[in-house]
Amino acid sequence: MKQAPRFMIAAAHKSSGKTVVSTGLAAAFRAAGEDLTAFKKGPDYIDPMWLAAASGRACHNLDFNAMAPRELTRCFATYAGGLSLVEANKGLYDGMSCDGSDSNAELAKLLKLPVVLVIDTVGMTRGIAPLLLGYTAFDPDVHIAGVILNRVGGIRHEGKLRKAVETYTDLAVLGSIWRNPALEIGERHLGLTTPAETGARDQIIARIGEMVAAGVDLDALRQVASAAPAMAGPAPAPVPAAAHAGLCIGILRDAAFGFYYPDDLAGFAAAGATLVPVDSMRDRALPDVDGLFIGGGFPEMWLDELAANHRLLADIRFRLQSGLPCYAECGGLMYLCDSVTMRGHSQPMVGLIPGRAVMHKTPQGRGYVRFSDTARHPWGGAGPVQAHEFHYAGIEGLPPDTVFARKLSRGAGVDGQHDGIVVGNTLAGFCHLRHTEAMPWVDHFLGFVARCKAGVKSKTPA
Repeated sequence: MKQAPRFMIAAAHKSSGKTVVSTGLAAAFRAAGEDLTAFKKGPDYIDPMWLAAASGRACHNLDFNAMAPRELTRCFATYAGGLSLVEANKGLYDGMSCDGSDSNAELAKLLKLPVVLVIDTVGMTRGIAPLLLGYTAFDPDVHIAGVILNRVGGIRHEGKLRKAVETYTDLAVLGSIWRNPALEIGERHLGLTTPAETGARDQIIARIGEMVAAGVDLDALRQVASAAPAMAGPAPAPVPAAAHAGLCIGILRDAAFGFYYPDDLAGFAAAGATLVPVDSMRDRALPDVDGLFIGGGFPEMWLDELAANHRLLADIRFRLQSGLPCYAECGGLMYLCDSVTMRGHSQPMVGLIPGRAVMHKTPQGRGYVRFSDTARHPWGGAGPVQAHEFHYAGIEGLPPDTVFARKLSRGAGVDGQHDGIVVGNTLAGFCHLRHTEAMPWVDHFLGFVARCKAGVKSKTPA
């Protein structure tokens, strides 16, 4: 692979302000005319929305849980821009495995990324020095190239921090960002709010970009990125055959449903299928499609608007009951239930799944999951499969004869043991899949859609 200027934004712990800083840097570099591409480590959906909006380009996830190292390298090499920013998740050395094999540090080593640490300096002065010394010494193969001081209390605070870093470490201070309420993107039950909910998204991102640019030495950061060593070119990915040319798949994409991986969407295109966008709050009926894909999102935040579009709800219910193949994840599962309840406020939804989605104050499922498909899966049959879930909703009132497509060995799913409710040709669950070599779920789903279109009866009874 040719020289690719790149760097990782990491931190000592979560909630250090990485996403705000990364979003601001993406906006600042874009405003300066830089061809920047952002990546996000892990399975997150919301942070990539901010990074994509700030950079003007799709943000791809790099996740050890779903992707082999060669896939991670290939994904990065395929989409890297003139300058590439990778935002870490949690702390630099954090991960599921105690040996660090799935950590941000391991990704930095794999992609030869210089690491810039964003340090939340609230309540800290000289103590920043032993923190940085520990991080630099812990794994000598991780190249920590500098530090950005975040949430600095003022000029005196900044002076003490800079003095400590310069006196005790060899790290460069690449920037100092003072505490400012305007830099706090609102947080709520699933972490950072999505760009669609903030109203004046572009203005907010532009303001964050200006503030971050004022506190960070962009030229010095460019030099750090340009000093990254050349990478060996990854093995080319197999060229898929457009086996499903002519298939049209409806996809709900709007403020309520926006959790989609760019790789998955590219998988539909590579297979020859056309994705037809549907707005769940404005469109009155589904277009003429062969299947339907409903991703995750925040339907609970748009209950009244979704329920008011009763014509679309009725049309989706009729089409799915008539056999239209459908795959729904998390928010999509909730949307297909009889109703959704948020803080005591309930509204009717599609009504295909005979259960009630109820939001709780604490997570009902969070983290990586592992499951095997059951014999009742309409288009699966594989296992074990690694995926992830993050939902505050639970499904109540399901009948005892509910058909499940997945048997969990890790995770919560729908009932603690199962996930993937099957009704006719519809599969809906809390688990989020990722289209990868190990789990090419898009191909499996499209194959099922093609069989349904050809009149082949589903192997799962309604």
